Amino acid sequence: MNKIGLIVEREFTERVRKKSFIITTLLTPLFMIALMVAPGLIMMKGGSSTKNVMVVDNTPGQFVGKQLVSGKTVSFTLLGEEMTVGQARSQFNDPDIAYGILVIGNDIVDNPQNLQLILNDASSMSVEDNIQSQIQGILRTERLSRYDIEDIDRILADANVRVSSIQTLKNNGLEDDGSSMEETSTATSWAMGLILGMLLYFILIVYGQQVLQSVIDEKQTRVLDVMVTSCKPFDLMMGKILGIALVAALQIVIWAVLVIGASAFIMPMVMGNSGIDIANAMASGTTDPEVIGVVSKLTNVGYLAGLFLELLLYIVGGFLFYASMYAAIGSAVDTPQDAAQFNGIIMMPVIVAIIVMMNVMNDPNSGMVFWCSMIPFTSPIVMMARIPFGIPVWQVAVSLVILYISFFLMTWIAARIFRVGVFMHGKKPSWKDLGAWIKMK
Repeated sequence: MNKIGLIVEREFTERVRKKSFIITTLLTPLFMIALMVAPGLIMMKGGSSTKNVMVVDNTPGQFVGKQLVSGKTVSFTLLGEEMTVGQARSQFNDPDIAYGILVIGNDIVDNPQNLQLILNDASSMSVEDNIQSQIQGILRTERLSRYDIEDIDRILADANVRVSSIQTLKNNGLEDDGSSMEETSTATSWAMGLILGMLLYFILIVYGQQVLQSVIDEKQTRVLDVMVTSCKPFDLMMGKILGIALVAALQIVIWAVLVIGASAFIMPMVMGNSGIDIANAMASGTTDPEVIGVVSKLTNVGYLAGLFLELLLYIVGGFLFYASMYAAIGSAVDTPQDAAQFNGIIMMPVIVAIIVMMNVMNDPNSGMVFWCSMIPFTSPIVMMARIPFGIPVWQVAVSLVILYISFFLMTWIAARIFRVGVFMHGKKPSWKDLGAWIKMK
């Protein structure tokens, strides 16, 4: 254990002193903090400027244009009946004066496609949706009026119901008025799961490749040949894996402290009074549930601390699992080019995990997602994408147990390859050779 400790210390200190480690450790949380602050700033100050649209209405009495309602997205200006399209294009061709010119055909009631939007600026989907929805409602009312239904306007106003969002709550099984239930947000959970999953992917790839490159470099310079005279190949492999794992763990801890600190202090400062207003709106039930989900989760220190703790457990387990394979491959080859064929096989489960992670939002408890969160080759990434959705604790526990048991099994297999591979030079091994090394006594 003393020899493993010396190797761990060497691998750890060698990497944490590098400028690349310091820069990455500082810049990554700044990027994460920016992602946390951005939603709050967008909710408070975001949104595009109001677009000014000139309306040329050729319908009788301009009845369509007169019913268009201006708002935050679009401001309508109805031009006179004598104004032609050509005159409007010539007079209002400056983007600073008019975003565009809306031309309504005289037969639009019977031909809803007789509608044009002549733009002076880049197109905007929100503007087009606003115009389409308003004119659609006007035409619907006009067509219904042909049936001579008494008090049609009041009936339509009463029947015009729009469900813009749904408030989601986590059932805690308590018989109360619902005030103790936790607010949730599917979109927020998916976004946080995606960020955590990609972060884990980054750690596995970057630090796993460091293990591979470190073993190859020392094998090329014959340093390993000297080191194995003082310690067992297994001790050497474990020292390298654990040393680099500590570097990854240290980086995650630093990131966690910075992000949680930002959540506790920076977010409330940025949100200011608006944050208080949102909290009051949450109590009265007048705020969009998605806004509630974003604010409540990004400012919940306990929630973020729990996520980072689980992330740390999966990073350690997942990294140790994959690093043992990288160490075995590094010992079996002489150059990074020779390692390419084996590296591609290791990367395949990681790529599958990324693909499955993208589907977690649709159903975090589907059969494919569940089993991929249990299989150790994909579980670190997929499970981190599922955790923000509030899955049962037993699933996380079982997944971690399987992952760490698999690590010990993979370490034993990798050690069998490592003890032979470190002495092999000048030959590119095949899969058959690796199998023979595992069986070799």
